[in-house]
Amino acid sequence: MINIKNLHKKFNDLEVLKGIDLTVDKGKTAVIIGPSGSGKTTLLRCLNLLEIPDRGTISLGENSIEFQEKKKLSSSEIISFRKQTGMVFQNYNLFPHYTALENVMEGQVTVLKKTKAEARTIAHRLLDKVGLKDKADMYPHQLSGGQQQRVGIARAMAMGPNVLLFDEPTSALDPELVGEVLKVMKELSEEGMTMVVVTHEMQFARDVADEVIFMDNGVVVERGTPDNVFNKTENQRTLQFLNKVGAR
Repeated sequence: MINIKNLHKKFNDLEVLKGIDLTVDKGKTAVIIGPSGSGKTTLLRCLNLLEIPDRGTISLGENSIEFQEKKKLSSSEIISFRKQTGMVFQNYNLFPHYTALENVMEGQVTVLKKTKAEARTIAHRLLDKVGLKDKADMYPHQLSGGQQQRVGIARAMAMGPNVLLFDEPTSALDPELVGEVLKVMKELSEEGMTMVVVTHEMQFARDVADEVIFMDNGVVVERGTPDNVFNKTENQRTLQFLNKVGAR
């Protein structure tokens, strides 16, 4: 499903990704952990071309793009590639002047060119799926952070993506609201949605990930099953990180 080869990304003179190789199989959940500044979010943003890599290759299903520093992508290439992914952001990014229902409908109508009636039906179904059936007509300011994030998940799913990308989806939430978002994500994983999750929630990584990827300083230091990474690793950098965040 996802195949990344030798991916590089620089911001001015700072090399953030230093030759990433990574595969995620269809229907699997890959959880990326690591310290701040390790390149986790940049890697995620490269996957849906919010950041354009400098070099390397990303394949999503049968769609593949090879990046070169002097080669510009066309807008049609970017849009076509981006349609395969749904992104759930750290800070929700909902339209404040739209209701929950309208937020989930918007991309369907403007990007996928669905009728409003069709988009409304799908939006109602997805809000029900994330436990917000009774909040459809509320505006973001009327919702808790956890509810807003679940609207964000429904909005991402409404685009019919092959892959869902989560960028620290619980980091802006009060601790008591984290569980309701992680519950929805766990259910999606169990249903076989292909997911790449950047998170600091180590217990979620233990419980839900098919593979845990530890990144540091722009490289993949270690990858493996949750049991291998959390309980059996002998890599000193991994052990140092896990001890620091209390995951050992």
